Amino acid sequence: MHLHIIGICGTFMGGLALIARAAGHTVTGCDAGVYPPMSTQLEEQGIRLIEGFDADQMSLRPDLFVVGNVVRRGNPLMEAILDAGLPYTSGPQWLGEAVLRGRHVLAVAGTHGKTTTTAMLTHVLQHNGLAPDFLIGGVASDFGVSARYSQTGRHFVIEADEYDTAFFDKRSKFVHYRPRTAILNNLEYDHADIFPDLAAIETQFHHLLRTVPAQGRIILPANDEALKRVVERGCWTPTETFGPGGEWRAEGEPDSGRFDVLHGERHLGTIDWEHGGAHNQRNALASIAAANHVGIAPAQAIQALNCFRGVKRRMEVRGTVAGVTVYDDFAHHPTAIATTVAGLRHRHKEGRILAVVEPRSNTMKLGAMAARLPGSLAQADRVFCFGATSGPHALGWDPAAVLAPLGDRASCWNDIDDMVEAICAAARPGDHVLVMSNGGFGGIHDRLLRRMARSGSPA
Repeated sequence: MHLHIIGICGTFMGGLALIARAAGHTVTGCDAGVYPPMSTQLEEQGIRLIEGFDADQMSLRPDLFVVGNVVRRGNPLMEAILDAGLPYTSGPQWLGEAVLRGRHVLAVAGTHGKTTTTAMLTHVLQHNGLAPDFLIGGVASDFGVSARYSQTGRHFVIEADEYDTAFFDKRSKFVHYRPRTAILNNLEYDHADIFPDLAAIETQFHHLLRTVPAQGRIILPANDEALKRVVERGCWTPTETFGPGGEWRAEGEPDSGRFDVLHGERHLGTIDWEHGGAHNQRNALASIAAANHVGIAPAQAIQALNCFRGVKRRMEVRGTVAGVTVYDDFAHHPTAIATTVAGLRHRHKEGRILAVVEPRSNTMKLGAMAARLPGSLAQADRVFCFGATSGPHALGWDPAAVLAPLGDRASCWNDIDDMVEAICAAARPGDHVLVMSNGGFGGIHDRLLRRMARSGSPA
């Protein structure tokens, strides 16, 4: 079968394309702004990429058009497909029907930590010989790719996003996956461009619960009020809890990287790794509980996690020049920003933190979380925010006004080159430059490193 994927270069659709190719299909695709690294991964697999959404791609005559959620009405190719009455489906629906059906699906949902927890769980299953297929919303360092598929595999681990499926299907993506094991990591308000309030997201999570079989397992934190409300709407599947007050617990200093794992009062083993923070403790507990549901003993899961290497763009060191270290992190929600800054502060008590923030997500652009931004950056010594009230980088709010509570620690910029110069002028040996964005941020990490290397030392 020939599949033409519209909107192929996002992490989910690109991973889907790799899976379809591995399943034996002919795959082509298009997107606006086809660029590495996803374009490189796809082309290496023999997938032809086309720039843009021109209607002349109809001449490819695929058996099926697979539509990503970046596509909207008015898209020239989509309009031509609709006019001609040709077959199309969404990416999540195709994946659920063509790949996941008949598999033991382990899905990881939640506002925060989906990618890291999915990577942890995949690593645990791989380390214990289950050879899972997977689709992760990032590149796990232990695998080097975001997706893998073998036609004989039994287990499939998937990052289960609550974002909408397609312009013609406004349900969350994860309702198509039909998991047998479901981790619900946490639940906060997000995706302000899709959901009017937290209650609307809770409804989608309850749709997910309705698809988990009675012999499955739902794993969730013990102290998340939003998820408690979701379960109280109706739950037909056994649940297990993790974190403070839960069945699966951690004991030990959260930021030390070393903690004991307990189930009830029983000590199961000790995790000793480089991934600090209470959030990573919780991610580990959830992955251990999920692995236990598919027959992996907790001691074996702990052993695997002790050699887990993490996920790219999660506190990833991009380089050090003249004593200044530049980090790349995917944090873009205020809760994630606060957690990331606090984690870095705990690991490096000496040296200043220069936080560089791009409020790029639709939620942040709309300003739904703007009031929380100053508090999330309170532990940073300097804050550089990219965005303006007008022009190509316009936000729906005034970043200078929002960050005013931080005083002269904060500054706002609408030109990356000017911003790079300002950061380099402010940096001094021993500093940590923490770049946080859910996009490429104009390659600012490399720009900073090159600029500091040219000058030989920070100003």
